Amino acid sequence: MKYYSTNGQAPFATLEKAVVKGLAEDRGLYMPERIKALPQEFFDHIAEMSFQEIAYTVADAFFGEDIPAEDLRRIVYDTLSFDCPLVSVEENIYSLELFHGPTLAFKDVGARFMARLLSYFTRNAQSTSNNLINVLVATSGDTGSAVANGFLGVEGIHVYVLYPKGKVSPIQECQFTTLGKNITAVEVDGVFDDCQRLVKSAFMDAELNEHMKLTSANSINVARFLPQSFYYFYAYAQLKRMGKADKVVCCVPSGNFGNICSALFGKRMGLPVSRFIAANNANDIFYNYLQTGKYEPRDSVQTLANAMDVGDPSNFARIYDLYGKSHEAIVKDISGATYNDKQIAETLCQCLRDTGYQLDPHGACGYRALKEGLQPGEVGFFLETAHPAKFKTTVEEITGTEVAIPARLAAFMQGKKQSVPMTGEFADFKKFLLAQ
Repeated sequence: MKYYSTNGQAPFATLEKAVVKGLAEDRGLYMPERIKALPQEFFDHIAEMSFQEIAYTVADAFFGEDIPAEDLRRIVYDTLSFDCPLVSVEENIYSLELFHGPTLAFKDVGARFMARLLSYFTRNAQSTSNNLINVLVATSGDTGSAVANGFLGVEGIHVYVLYPKGKVSPIQECQFTTLGKNITAVEVDGVFDDCQRLVKSAFMDAELNEHMKLTSANSINVARFLPQSFYYFYAYAQLKRMGKADKVVCCVPSGNFGNICSALFGKRMGLPVSRFIAANNANDIFYNYLQTGKYEPRDSVQTLANAMDVGDPSNFARIYDLYGKSHEAIVKDISGATYNDKQIAETLCQCLRDTGYQLDPHGACGYRALKEGLQPGEVGFFLETAHPAKFKTTVEEITGTEVAIPARLAAFMQGKKQSVPMTGEFADFKKFLLAQ
């Protein structure tokens, strides 16, 4: 399958080029030239299938033309070594728990898949300075840890994690600054948008690209965001097992919009979700677009739900392209909600008090938007995108209830921080990379 750029000014690319390059030459995001509808037989039997079997069927529709079945099956099954259970919170509201992977965040799925796919493309290459692939990833929280751990120790690949100084939780920071080996943490004096700008500028710099092979592991990469569609199909399968698969609503806490974008691709493939809700924190750029039809990015603001602190979500370009640049078409499938820190804190307390379920700040946005937006006769699930222990101090201060730290998370906290301080100026970042 070929991949085209959302900006329409770059040549079509193979899957390998789209994954290895990350961003098209015209700064656009790669899109598959077609989206295959899955057969009705798949949906008829989906409740009988395992997570891995479901994911392989979806992956084959995207990548089967380019990767032999045996290799693709191995990549999918190795990626999904953990469950993503659907847990009842209250009547007709379910939490899709995406924090059972190695770094306790939803991004484990996309990051692990991409690491294995990139390794597949480079496995015959020797790790030399000439063919070493350098992965640049900007993070506002969980992306950095998921990508760093997904690629840790992978031969022929070096990862640079750019994160905003003082704007990720201490536990999140531990998960990518203590690893060493082929992982370098870059601590940027700025906000997430500055980190993302540095990454995009690096891809467009001719001198840098002559010096080193660069790719991205943010959701701008097709190998990161497409696999996230796996767990939406799995959530539907779990609802079908319960006999609750009619009039399904899905609510997605949204920052850079790769997550909900993968869900929308799933809908195009036949996923029986009637509508979607995009839940924002105070960074309400997409919410405002839904209301006005005008996309007006701005500087991000820091919130309790820090992984959603994005002022110019990259994947808006994909959603806009997917719907033929039609605001009318987009609002038919997606509604929005936005919550400030006070409302997020209220929701953390209310949900715990009324249901006994402990949310994280991002899941709180999803839960509240779903609870407020669910109509009679509908069944909904929201994405609990990270374990609340990753925001232990914040959650405990708000709820007054202790959050236990899982053993996997505690292990990260024993390591020593290693990071490279960096200004927000591209010239400084470029100088650093040229010296590598």
